[in-house]
Amino acid sequence: MSAQFRQDFAVIANWIPFGAKVLDLGCEDGSLLKFLEGSLEVKGYGIEKDDTHWLNTLKQGINVIQMDLESGLSGFESQSFDVVVLSQTLQAMRNTEKIVHEMLRVGKEVIVTFPNFGYWRHRIQLIQGQMPVSKSLPYEWYNTPNIHLCTIKDFDDFCAKNKIGIKERLILTHGKPIHVMPNLMGALAMYRLVSK
Repeated sequence: MSAQFRQDFAVIANWIPFGAKVLDLGCEDGSLLKFLEGSLEVKGYGIEKDDTHWLNTLKQGINVIQMDLESGLSGFESQSFDVVVLSQTLQAMRNTEKIVHEMLRVGKEVIVTFPNFGYWRHRIQLIQGQMPVSKSLPYEWYNTPNIHLCTIKDFDDFCAKNKIGIKERLILTHGKPIHVMPNLMGALAMYRLVSK
């Protein structure tokens, strides 16, 4: 686990109340839920589509449902979770608006993190004629699961257009907060969202 990813976990944990009921969408191997259960005693549930990740999460004793997020969260009641998390999965969603609105319906608060496509290192690679490859975007153009890459400005505009309240926003590069020109200097965007 890289330092940046641990910092991602630490920030998410800082935004979640002790003992909260948490739903982690696209939970992969359940590492975040395991971390939250250990540090905050959350009551955690995960959703994962991939067979291998789903099985590994089950082996860790984490409650996980195997399903495709693209089908929606209709099986969950409104406001049934204190926090719903989508960590570094937003860019792989086909219907971004639908999943974010469903998250806001199911959770009292929502945490979304994603790699910032506007990060200066990504821009340099584009100027050089190549799709960006980095720690936060580790795939080549031909094998990437990412279909909707966005910048911090794009996501801010998305929230404004969809009347989504931004409770907190933190931009990180190499695990350190970025306050100056975040859309250019930030590698990872982290948002805490609520319905307006």
